[in-house]
Amino acid sequence: MKNLSILILAVITFSCDKKEEVDSVIINANVYTVNTNFEKAEAFAIKNGKIIDVGTTLEIQEKYAPTFINDAKGKTIVPGFIDAHCHFLGLGLQQQKVDLTGTKSFKEVIYKISQFQNKNKVPYITGGGWDQNDWEVKEFPTKEELDKVFPKTPVVITRIDGHALLANQTAIDLAGVTVNTIAEGGYILKKDGKLTGIFIDGPMGLINAQIPKPSINEITQALKNAEKMCFELGLTTVDDAGLSKEVIELIDTLQKTGALKMRIYAMVSVSDKNIDYYTQKGIIKTDRLNVRSFKVYADGALGSRGAAMKESYSDQHNHFGALVTPLKDLKRYAEKIAASDYQMNTHAIGDSANYVMLKTYKDVLKDQKDRRWRIEHAQVIDKEDFNYFDNILPSVQPTHATSDMYWAEDRVGAERIKGAYAFKDLLNKYGKIALGTDFPVEKVSPFLTFYAAVVRKDLNNYPENGFQMENALTREETLKGMTIWAAYSNFEEHEKGSIEVGKMADFIILDKNIMEVEASEIPSIKVEETYIGGEKVK
Repeated sequence: MKNLSILILAVITFSCDKKEEVDSVIINANVYTVNTNFEKAEAFAIKNGKIIDVGTTLEIQEKYAPTFINDAKGKTIVPGFIDAHCHFLGLGLQQQKVDLTGTKSFKEVIYKISQFQNKNKVPYITGGGWDQNDWEVKEFPTKEELDKVFPKTPVVITRIDGHALLANQTAIDLAGVTVNTIAEGGYILKKDGKLTGIFIDGPMGLINAQIPKPSINEITQALKNAEKMCFELGLTTVDDAGLSKEVIELIDTLQKTGALKMRIYAMVSVSDKNIDYYTQKGIIKTDRLNVRSFKVYADGALGSRGAAMKESYSDQHNHFGALVTPLKDLKRYAEKIAASDYQMNTHAIGDSANYVMLKTYKDVLKDQKDRRWRIEHAQVIDKEDFNYFDNILPSVQPTHATSDMYWAEDRVGAERIKGAYAFKDLLNKYGKIALGTDFPVEKVSPFLTFYAAVVRKDLNNYPENGFQMENALTREETLKGMTIWAAYSNFEEHEKGSIEVGKMADFIILDKNIMEVEASEIPSIKVEETYIGGEKVK
């Protein structure tokens, strides 16, 4: 009996010795791995920030000796969400300005600005988020009321899409703009020979150049504020669509000191200077930062009628929108980027802008494959032009469809709307689609992205049968678009985007099963825990 006890003890000791020490294991979970076969699992092990094994709870417990055990108790786990197109810094900076999102009238806009200024007393008032399409009077506002309420303080408020702004006379005077100023790459709206205060696309730069730049401390705080908001919603990587060299270097410093944990795919704001600097320097890649793309603007936005269309707007005769970057510059940028390892990611909304960029991409890339050049938004596509997407990656934002559906057909008409927000058609052409939000233009929540892609309704259950449901995505396609396909769009599919051996341990635990819950419950799903590299950040 004594010998049997010794033998049992020896077997137990030998079994324990065989177990590999790891940092943590997650067990008893409903894991959507999003691997090639979209397989499910129950558990996985993490060591040094990476996933080293995936399997059943029994398998993982038998093989590993963890420092920490996370019993998910049946909760659903998916890879950390990747927002393939957003404005991360812009979200943070917005918290330091007057927020006009959701305003229902210009009168409410004036009230909110007044409240903000009474509290903050800033020398130059800035803010944004207004959308005249949400108001009873759906016309662009004019500056008269701003001039009355703020006769000496400059005020500049940007439309929700970032492609139009309203400035009062004080801000206009500081910029040196008059009725005779020539507008390039956009419009300066006038009425009865006088400035209305509305600037669309290119000329916005004249006003913005005079706005005081945020300090390093303000930018740092903005990044931290945005990070907190994103972690709460399960985002572990964000693609910031347009950053300066100075901000990218600040992000790198903050990440290396541990002050900023978010993984960031930084699209460099395009300029000849930036192209020359970064293409000579080469791709910049750390665990947290990836710099290998340029953000380019082809046209403006549909809501402000700045999107470049092949035929005139249906609700404004003889108005076609405009390219905000001259065609010769678009071609020059493309040629320079094509000669490097960098990616070109171009904002294109209207069918004309999309055609111009798709054709330009094809011409400069010639037979190069797997360059993963992206069209950001790909919002209105002529049916003749979808075939161009066979080697060009569509990067879309599903909530744009459910935000714009109230007025988009008015802009483009019944025929052209069929090629708008056509996510399924784009997916079928390329084979993958990257999904994002464009926040703070839209809300940050990835669950609203998921809901809009699958259900194509707003939160008021409108329209009853969904908006152009032939272009809805399945839940599996949507989850891939927010994880592995988004990672692919960043050249990062071998390191993140799925729960697989060798990949970063970026994952989230949800309070409901996003793949099976009633569709109406998707927007209210909560993230219980967010992990980056196995570290709990929420």
